[in-house]
Amino acid sequence: MQVPQDPNFLLLYVANPTASAAFYADLLGKPPVEASPTFAMFALSSGVMLGLWAAHTVEPAATPAGGMELAFAVEGGANAVRACCAEWIAKGLPILQAPIAMDFGFTFTAADPDGHRLRVFAPGAA
Repeated sequence: MQVPQDPNFLLLYVANPTASAAFYADLLGKPPVEASPTFAMFALSSGVMLGLWAAHTVEPAATPAGGMELAFAVEGGANAVRACCAEWIAKGLPILQAPIAMDFGFTFTAADPDGHRLRVFAPGAA
């Protein structure tokens, strides 16, 4: 058997998959390809699947093992990052880190309704 080497599914444990699916449908500009009371899934243009799983139904039960972020690379440099930040503020997303230049590029960080970090960045932009 060949061992898989490229993860192609990201699963976020959420309190309410229906509410989280509505949030991500608005954020991503597309509906989920699958939705139920305990799970929703989005097909991203990169080929990666984003799943939203009701935390209370995960088996085996999940315990926090550390943090992670969903990162969105954008073209257009710092201005594109600032514009996205303004859009997300208008949508009511909490901003955890205001737009700033970092070693890897220009970035800001927001949070989804469950507190998952969402980072937008322009690689190499200062």
